[in-house]
Amino acid sequence: MRQFLKSGFIYEGKLFPTDTGSPQGGAISSLYANMTLDGLEKLIHDKYHRNSKGKIENHYRAKTKVNLVRYADDFIITANTKEIAEELKDIVSQFLENRGLTLSEEKTMITHIDDGFDFLGWTFRKFKGKLIVKPSRNSIKSLIRKCSTIILKEGKASTQSDLIRRLNQIIRGWTNYHKHVVASKAFSYINNTLYLLLQRWAKHRHPNKNQWWRLNKYWHEKDGKPWVFTTDEYTLINLRRINIVRHPKLQISKTPFLDEDYFIKRRLKLLAFVAASNGEEMLEPYERETLTYGS
Repeated sequence: MRQFLKSGFIYEGKLFPTDTGSPQGGAISSLYANMTLDGLEKLIHDKYHRNSKGKIENHYRAKTKVNLVRYADDFIITANTKEIAEELKDIVSQFLENRGLTLSEEKTMITHIDDGFDFLGWTFRKFKGKLIVKPSRNSIKSLIRKCSTIILKEGKASTQSDLIRRLNQIIRGWTNYHKHVVASKAFSYINNTLYLLLQRWAKHRHPNKNQWWRLNKYWHEKDGKPWVFTTDEYTLINLRRINIVRHPKLQISKTPFLDEDYFIKRRLKLLAFVAASNGEEMLEPYERETLTYGS
């Protein structure tokens, strides 16, 4: 991989050197991270999951509860006790050191599952023995910050239609990512915050008008729903009306090339659930590393 990074590239018969490397968060950086971390799973299997004959046995996995989940350069490792988690931290540090990397002390933490941890924009935490996955506070704050910038800074002179179009792009992407977890309260909180921000936007545009005048100008009834921030072209997404759709667990041994029937049935089941939650008839098919311990 080092040779590849320094080899340069040829364009129109000319060789261009690559001295600076790829930027952090670039399109290919996740590939670098996966190549670097490949082998960590085998190291954990050899240490905690193999018997004396070299075979992986499930009861070893169940005893220590050591499991690795990684996405690009973010990963978590679960363990049964704090002592095992600390031992795993040393193993990972040595693994990365052999590859010329160091484990970030600022971004690495050992925590109990009852206290929770953040991973990929979600907060994982057990409440009374039940695992609850919710959008993290940082993810919610980041979305509100983006919307606030669009409404109060960049959108001061924007039309209502242009403002709704830009907000919907951000809201749709964020809610599609989070609508599979416990997100109803987060959606409601963001919806209320957007309403207050839009009121400030309307007041800035019409400082000499009263509140009811501004409400009647920008919020209208649509499809039987009152007080909708809408125009003839666009309607702002109401986060309270977004249905939470649980993501069906995928059987990891299945592949679309060999198990086509399984994926067809899975999609039909998902479509049926979405249609039922919307009150419709059945549709036709169409940077932090965390180590956790505890039960």
